[in-house]
Amino acid sequence: MTAEREAYGRLMRAGAVRERSARLFALAEEGGLPGLTLHLDRMDEVAARVAAVTQARFPDLSVSLHSRWRHFEAGGLDRWGMLAGARGFDSPRQAARAAADLAVVSVLLDAGAGSEWHYREALTGETHARSEGLAIASLAMFAGGLFSGVPADPLRADAVALAAIGEDELASGLQVSPDNPIVGLSGRTQVLARLAHAMENRRDLFAVDDDPRPGGLIDALIYRAEEGRVPAATILDVVLDGLTPAFPGRLELAGMPLGDTWRHPSLSGEEPGADLVPFHKLSTWLALSLIEPLDLAGVEVTDLDGLPGLAEYRNGGLFIDGGVISLADPDDAQRSHPVDSPLIVGWRALTVCLLDVLAEKVRGRLDVAPSVFPLACVLEGGSWAAGRAIALERRADAGPPLRVDSDGTVF
Repeated sequence: MTAEREAYGRLMRAGAVRERSARLFALAEEGGLPGLTLHLDRMDEVAARVAAVTQARFPDLSVSLHSRWRHFEAGGLDRWGMLAGARGFDSPRQAARAAADLAVVSVLLDAGAGSEWHYREALTGETHARSEGLAIASLAMFAGGLFSGVPADPLRADAVALAAIGEDELASGLQVSPDNPIVGLSGRTQVLARLAHAMENRRDLFAVDDDPRPGGLIDALIYRAEEGRVPAATILDVVLDGLTPAFPGRLELAGMPLGDTWRHPSLSGEEPGADLVPFHKLSTWLALSLIEPLDLAGVEVTDLDGLPGLAEYRNGGLFIDGGVISLADPDDAQRSHPVDSPLIVGWRALTVCLLDVLAEKVRGRLDVAPSVFPLACVLEGGSWAAGRAIALERRADAGPPLRVDSDGTVF
């Protein structure tokens, strides 16, 4: 195996996110990360804010894991439960595959929609925006059979149907119009087509016991489980192995796509890709969102903190708006930045590391142990809601403190 191929393998693992981010965090602690300054003395204030939000939202501290499933439950409505009940699946494994079909497609559509887009739900008549809107829109498309190539079984997604979805169909499902624009429509359409292609090429992961479909990952993970248990990091490793080709136009190493991985000029070394920082944000979000489908199939997911924090704009925004990270050039807040810019890569790396610091401080304030309150609960409790709330305090549109040019596949 070549040195580049070995380096690629190391980068496409759950542990690489924290390891590479920590290198930039160490530079920031020494005051040597260009464009960004750390103020760790502000962490207690941010932790107090997150703990207060968590207690207000979950007085009994019974917090579900942060995942796409929480968005499907927006407004306290169990939309998946109603669909699954009406469908009447023949077995837990069948239900788990369908749930994973929905989770995978919905997560891959869950990049930032922009501040102008919204979705009006026919079931409730309510209007939803941002992540909740994207979730409910994708659930409605799923329920209508848009992602299924089997007319008699609409509640599924498969390679045949996903490959055939055009931009106009997706725009219709998302209720896009001149008065309701969405960021990255073309990118989202391309992701679905690339997902279909990736599934056809990796039948060992997506077609173990069925035609190629996203929910085939459930079967692949079941076969990797030992005594009915699988570590959370293994879910992410399998997702990265199978789905990274679905992300277009990214860096490669050893001729292989790196997905949500970016260069930073402050890193260097002799090994291939020493300047690369992986975040795997959507893949980690997806790994979290596959935990509940695996539970339906009777598989217990262990070591939840083996998954890194999500390097996205709500968590990252919390740390800028909370004063833990400051911009060396305040004018950067007024500019729009490409996702591969050193400023954005550095911001995301600091976010990964600060989420681990935050989790420890929040657990201390709430007097809960990591075993019952993993990072995924801190996110849900949580950091994401606090990030949205403080953004609304600072800006009328509740947008992030740094604007990122999105292609619909990262933020």
